[in-house]
Amino acid sequence: MIRLTRLNHGLFLLNPDLIEHLEMTPDTVITLTNGHQFMVRESGDEVVARIVEFRRSLGAHSLAGRTSEPQPAGGEQE
Repeated sequence: MIRLTRLNHGLFLLNPDLIEHLEMTPDTVITLTNGHQFMVRESGDEVVARIVEFRRSLGAHSLAGRTSEPQPAGGEQE
């Protein structure tokens, strides 16, 4: 989830997987896949940066559970 700010300064969390597109028409308007729209104080570039940071954090979490030793090809165990 990414933290965003409504125009009235209210904070909310948004699942970035639901974003269909962003519009930057002086205000940043986020349209979700279900048609709901949110106007936020953050710039379009800031929203994108938060999405990238969120996705990187997911990758870091998935890598943290792996062993440092490479596994043999074909899934064979020694």
